[in-house]
Amino acid sequence: MNLKFLGGVGTVTGSKYLLEFDGARVLVDCGLFQGFKQLRLRNWAPFPVDPASIDAVILTHAHLDHTGYLPLLVRNGFSGPVICTEATRDLCAILLPDSGFLQEKDADYANRHGFSKHHPALPLYTRRDAEVSLARFAPVPFRKERTVSGGLSVRFLPAGHILGVAIVEVKYADRTIVFSGDLGRTNSATMLDPSPVSHADYLLVESTYGNRRHEKRDPEEALADVITRTAGRGGTVLIPAFAVGRAQTLLFHLQRLKEMRRIPDIPVFLDSPMAVNASEVFCKHLGDHRLTADQCRWSCNVAHYVRETEESKALDRDPMPKVIISASGMATGGRVLHHLKRYAPDARNTILFSGFQAGGTRGAAITAGAESVKIHGAQVPIRAEVDNLHMLSAHADADEIMHWLGNFAEPPRMTFITHGEPEAADALRHRIESEYGWACWVPEHREETVLT
Repeated sequence: MNLKFLGGVGTVTGSKYLLEFDGARVLVDCGLFQGFKQLRLRNWAPFPVDPASIDAVILTHAHLDHTGYLPLLVRNGFSGPVICTEATRDLCAILLPDSGFLQEKDADYANRHGFSKHHPALPLYTRRDAEVSLARFAPVPFRKERTVSGGLSVRFLPAGHILGVAIVEVKYADRTIVFSGDLGRTNSATMLDPSPVSHADYLLVESTYGNRRHEKRDPEEALADVITRTAGRGGTVLIPAFAVGRAQTLLFHLQRLKEMRRIPDIPVFLDSPMAVNASEVFCKHLGDHRLTADQCRWSCNVAHYVRETEESKALDRDPMPKVIISASGMATGGRVLHHLKRYAPDARNTILFSGFQAGGTRGAAITAGAESVKIHGAQVPIRAEVDNLHMLSAHADADEIMHWLGNFAEPPRMTFITHGEPEAADALRHRIESEYGWACWVPEHREETVLT
């Protein structure tokens, strides 16, 4: 069996791992590259193998860095099943068409305002492409084994990162390959702990926070401080948030803060149709997280849901203090860009990020102290207060990853460190080798290896 690393190495985006065995091909994850331009250009390059030759795709979860290339793969010839959990299917039905719609909208905006270098600017894929790809989805319940192709089987175990996220256990002949996917936090307020795994012949483990520990500060205390301080100077708190997972966690914490009167009684707006729909899916899949049906409804009621474009624009004309939660979480696209143009230049406001910002994204530039960022072809000054509450991240930190690895009864033959920027991946490699004595490797893009 061969394993090819087609994405998700040297970066936290573009996750794609190709298994080849006895003439069959199975792709684990099918993500978009995001961030630096040289990464984004990989989305436009020909796929390394003929998409029609791939027998199946297995998904760890719904985030676009793990699923966002699927519409293009299907458009270019892939016709097999997309195997995932039920919640991942439901979330992809929201995320993928929205991704296509935003790409069409961004291309149209660039063409109308003439700031693209391409004439005309084109979307990578369309909303229609995404909708067509959804017909390939074949959901499987957690912990139920499913035969995929050529004797290879898959089983999903809850990973805790977002709704529907899975640790993927692949079995073929006498080999077990485990893909951690994105591991969640232990003792999360809303999500389940990652499932323990005791055996793998080969392991691919994420390393997003492989060189860091999350701040131990209470997230509600941190949120209360920022919101109270900003409202006190007459400003607005703009929170770029991932529509799936982070937005729902933020709503839960904000509702608790309002109920305990720990923050001023200012309005909260969820300005992301995708996040609104994802919140409804969250309430549908009760067994996949910690909240009851009543808690789901209660937390979602803290915000006013903004669906229409004109209502979103009206928020930028309203001078009153408020909290706006809007996608995307790294400020790479979506409605949050229009809010940034309005609120970032004013020192009374706060731009509050809530987790990891991949290199090359506007979020990474802003949190690193950039004086301005380019949005829609123009430089926007950053005078607002900027903060990032890393403790709200849905990714396990280095200690939590090590704790999860401690469940293995014996070392895998090889542990591949993936889904991390170079410094984080190498730090985790060194720590696993030093503390556990395991054989580890940090693969490079398009590297191939034989799983004997």
